[in-house]
Amino acid sequence: MDEQQKHSETSHPADQASQSRPNGAAAGKPGDPRGPVKRHRGRTIALIVAALVIVGVVLWRWHPWGGPGAAGGAAGARGASGASGASGARAGGRGGRGGMGNLPQPVHVASAVQGEMPVVLTALGTVTPLATVTVLPQLSGVLQDVYFKEGQMVRKGDVLAQIDPRPYQISLENAQGTLVRDQALLQTARLDLKRYQTLLAQDSIASQQVDTQASLVRQYEGTVKSDQASIDSFKLDLVYARITAPVSGRVGLRQVDPGNYVTSNLATGIVVITQLQPISVIFTTSEDNLQQIIQHTQNGEQLSATAYDRANTTPLEVGSLKTMDNQIDTTTGTVRLRALFNNNDSKLFPNQFVNTRLLVDTIKDAVIVPTTAVLNGSMGQFVYVVKPDNTVTVRQVKIGPVDGERTSIQSGLQVGERVVIDGSDRLREGAKITIPADRPRGASGAHGAHAGSGAWAAGASGASGAHGHRHKRDAQASE
Repeated sequence: MDEQQKHSETSHPADQASQSRPNGAAAGKPGDPRGPVKRHRGRTIALIVAALVIVGVVLWRWHPWGGPGAAGGAAGARGASGASGASGARAGGRGGRGGMGNLPQPVHVASAVQGEMPVVLTALGTVTPLATVTVLPQLSGVLQDVYFKEGQMVRKGDVLAQIDPRPYQISLENAQGTLVRDQALLQTARLDLKRYQTLLAQDSIASQQVDTQASLVRQYEGTVKSDQASIDSFKLDLVYARITAPVSGRVGLRQVDPGNYVTSNLATGIVVITQLQPISVIFTTSEDNLQQIIQHTQNGEQLSATAYDRANTTPLEVGSLKTMDNQIDTTTGTVRLRALFNNNDSKLFPNQFVNTRLLVDTIKDAVIVPTTAVLNGSMGQFVYVVKPDNTVTVRQVKIGPVDGERTSIQSGLQVGERVVIDGSDRLREGAKITIPADRPRGASGAHGAHAGSGAWAAGASGASGAHGHRHKRDAQASE
């Protein structure tokens, strides 16, 4: 009985083991199907874990918004070497928000200087010639010749065209013949009057006859003067038949060709001459500036005026203010002014739009900064002033006249103080700055990028090592 119980207890574990094996297969035998299934599942899980680790490293490397918890989980999955690489990437790479906020901002600065600031009035003007003449014929006739070329520069008195003068020459000769005849009659009448006066002194004739002869002499004198006037008129016609330039300037396009019969009431004329040298520019300015202009012009001072192109960048001609209009336009509150330019290089053309700058005054010893340094905000106009410790402070200023890229400061800034002229959009009160002249731009950033690249490489190496280790372990289990 005792031997049966012992035998039963000895065989019981073996029976339990045999019952736990399906189909009576022995453990560790080649025919057991459970070993390959387990090994296949282990390799699949290892590959999935390795892929998740690599994806996590990439996302954590390129997206700094990943939280510390995620970074810690990724570091735990990668192991000690991966955690070390991730820590190096966060420290030397992009950095967090707090790190960027404390970094010095690179800016460009300039010092406030003292100098002369011109007070300039800028207005849009129109180039207006001093004279525009339409050349019309003064008499009727056939246009024989035209002596000018279109677009030619002519001087006053140059011959432009010729009308057939022969009819007027004939009329002149006829008037001259009439004058000779009337002069002979006048001479005879005067001799008769002289004889009649002698006879009247001898009381040989009546005084009435003497008076009649004296009246006839005066009549002939009038006829002779009329004949002389006719001669002068025909001579003038001959002058008008030779058309000359009334002013100096540039001729336009020819309106009438030779061979046409022209009259004195020709609507278009023969040609139009526009005076270009000198030439004027008419522009307007506000009535608020009128007293300042009058104050200088009344003293005999000539205000300098400069004409710029439409882009207001290239000066075309330098002249002076000539005069102003005699009344203010009530609809716009402006007054018109005329500036005179020599225009020797013909850079100004009639009806051209130009920007006119009138120099009214010059401020001595003004505080001048670049225009880009002055900013506009809710509190008004201000600048960023650089302190000795390379931090900036906001300083409200009051500006004066502006001359293109220079701005004068009336109050709020001293000569020698440095102001930010570029990069101010990233600044605030008390912000730290770095000046490229003092510290090479991007040096610290390049160093951080290098460290970040090394950390990213270390993390990738750690993930690759973990992945290779799992493959090696799976291979050993398979063997």
